[in-house]
Amino acid sequence: MPDISSRGEHMPSSPIRKLVPFAEEAKRKGVKVYHLNIGQPDIETPANVMDAIRHVDMKVIEYSHSAGILSYRLKLAEYYKRNHIDVTPDEMIVTAGGSEAILFALMSCLDPGDEIIIPEPFYANYNGFAVAAGVVVKPIDSFIEDGFALPPISSFEKAITPRTKAIMICNPNNPTGYLYSLEELEILKEIIRKYDLFLLSDEVYREFCYDGKKHHSVMNLKGIENNVILLDSVSKRYSACGVRIGVMISHNKHVMATAMKFAQARLSPPTLGQVAGEAAVDTPEEYMKAVLNEYVQRRNIVVGSINKMDGCFCPNPGGAFYATARLPIDDSDKFCQWLLDSFSYENQTVMLAPATGFYSTPGRGKDEVRISYVLNVDHLKKAMKCLEEGLKVYPGRI
Repeated sequence: MPDISSRGEHMPSSPIRKLVPFAEEAKRKGVKVYHLNIGQPDIETPANVMDAIRHVDMKVIEYSHSAGILSYRLKLAEYYKRNHIDVTPDEMIVTAGGSEAILFALMSCLDPGDEIIIPEPFYANYNGFAVAAGVVVKPIDSFIEDGFALPPISSFEKAITPRTKAIMICNPNNPTGYLYSLEELEILKEIIRKYDLFLLSDEVYREFCYDGKKHHSVMNLKGIENNVILLDSVSKRYSACGVRIGVMISHNKHVMATAMKFAQARLSPPTLGQVAGEAAVDTPEEYMKAVLNEYVQRRNIVVGSINKMDGCFCPNPGGAFYATARLPIDDSDKFCQWLLDSFSYENQTVMLAPATGFYSTPGRGKDEVRISYVLNVDHLKKAMKCLEEGLKVYPGRI
């Protein structure tokens, strides 16, 4: 039998989904599983988006333009202008989810063997996209003690080699919820300018900023306009993960012309998804405010509960809907599996994501888990009680 590809061998399993069989088995046994392992909100998709899907009036569901339906790109330009980001429809390519936007950006800006620096922990699929593109991830450390703040300039400069081509951030961050300040972004700007690198910024959680903090986009950093690539998605903003519509944006005409060749090769993004995305731009502000307030309540329950547990620590996220917590455990992969296959409290348990999958450095994240606070307040309280009781009896507690 022929060997599979080296690329396939090196493609990492998803830390978010790899425990699904254990969760399914727990459910088969009648155990209630609270899913805090994946960023799938239980918030209802806006009514205007659902109405647009229900009332699609097409005789043929055709291909769209490879860059996306023009009317949608025009609406997106309006959305970004409201968020103080000036872009034009020809500076964006609509993609099949934010995932395709990341892959297009990597393949357009880096050659196989080139290096991209990413502060870790980072969204696990960045590793997978890098493997697919033949790109080498160079992680630099951020630490739970300071809430996973941007590493110092010295850390970036130590990681830069002749093969370094880009830096990538997620702001607000998945998996930590850290929100980069304008001062931190200005530090990044100086590194980008000094070494003439690309800056890829995943900003899909832009709307979810807490405690009066504001989101600052890399698109507004002066002097590096042609170095910046913005990656975005409708999935989290409008609780529409299954729509699978994202966007890649840059002022750099050469980068966008290159990405367009990849876009043309895959023909077009989903037509019906774009219909939903276009409608989503007009989602009422009242909806967005209510969702933000709901996530603040959920965050406070998770962070407050964990920090009351013996031996646990969870920094307070400034954005997104994730928290990374340090627990008194020997191995987060074992612990998260144990919660599903060997533990229940009042016939309930909780599914978490082991943080090891969000680090590229072997050995890091073994005492950390990522928690997605995407469930309602009542379920979150019960999930936190399951976690508390589980930690009391876990055989690998340290």
